Amino acid sequence: MVKVDKELPVAFEPAQPLRRPVSLGDEVYNALFARLMSLQIPPDSRIKIDVLARELGVSQTPIREALARLENEGLVVKTHLIGYRAASQLSAKQFEDLYDLRLLLEPYAAEKAAENMTPEVLDVLRGLEREMSAGEGDELAYGRFAQLDKRFHDVIARTAGNTLVEEALARLHTHVHLFRLMYHARVTGEAIKEHAALLAAFESRDGVEAARLMRTHIKKARARFAARLRQGAQP
Repeated sequence: MVKVDKELPVAFEPAQPLRRPVSLGDEVYNALFARLMSLQIPPDSRIKIDVLARELGVSQTPIREALARLENEGLVVKTHLIGYRAASQLSAKQFEDLYDLRLLLEPYAAEKAAENMTPEVLDVLRGLEREMSAGEGDELAYGRFAQLDKRFHDVIARTAGNTLVEEALARLHTHVHLFRLMYHARVTGEAIKEHAALLAAFESRDGVEAARLMRTHIKKARARFAARLRQGAQP
């Protein structure tokens, strides 16, 4: 038996974080999210739970649980005695109002976030950006990108330290509605470059530059999605 000196600390290898297996509920949620984002489930269409259960080879319970999550995110709407339907697409007026509000709130949030930035938060933002850059371009990856992009902006809003701004942006469900407008790799590729510039400003804690870059990012995103919105409005 090896004798251990009780006065000396015993060194242990740092434990590796365990990977949690994806639950059936999460798999169903991700599948439905991807279908909604890629418009395989068209806006305003009725969602038939029994049909989805057969297609995905699961019971109706995880379908209902996933739809409840999607309702909280603004992607589906539940109507009494009728059931679920996919949420409507943004109208041109809603789109313009949404971006006007983003331009008012998000540059401010970026400036304050840069001033409050910590190494821990910066690591979280970098991790999200790495995940966004690793997408493969199919509808599952595109839906995942939308979720990560939302989290990226949510972390910035939270770090700004203004609860009202954070709550206002969260209630808009901005990213899920916008990403449904255009299922295209251009959205992801250009956004990644703009996020990288923002990360540099956060690293240097330059609030003025972060606000400027966020304003530029939102204006460019507005132009990207507006072009798709105009195409969709054409006969």
